Amino acid sequence: MALKKGVELGEKLNLANLAGYQDGAVVSRTVIDKPVGTITAFSFDAGEGLSEHTAPYDAFVQILDGEAEITIEGKAQTVSAGEIIIMPANKPHSLRGVKKFKMLLVMIRA
Repeated sequence: MALKKGVELGEKLNLANLAGYQDGAVVSRTVIDKPVGTITAFSFDAGEGLSEHTAPYDAFVQILDGEAEITIEGKAQTVSAGEIIIMPANKPHSLRGVKKFKMLLVMIRA
């Protein structure tokens, strides 16, 4: 049984391969999208990112490949492959690729 965008239930996946790099782009692929939360894989070309915004729920980010600058409430941190950060609900945050990077975003809406 397939979820959105071809992710198969019960089949193993390689997270780093879910969203491939594209020059000058941000690519995303939804893994799970349920009323209680989402799991999304992203890839960002170097220099690409998401502008400052807020979200109503905490967001768990795991960097799968490369290196990102993640800014939360004006404090920038470099987060590298294998590292995680939790972006708190209702706090302004942004992301930018120091190098090409891939991440897994988990947002639980509860």
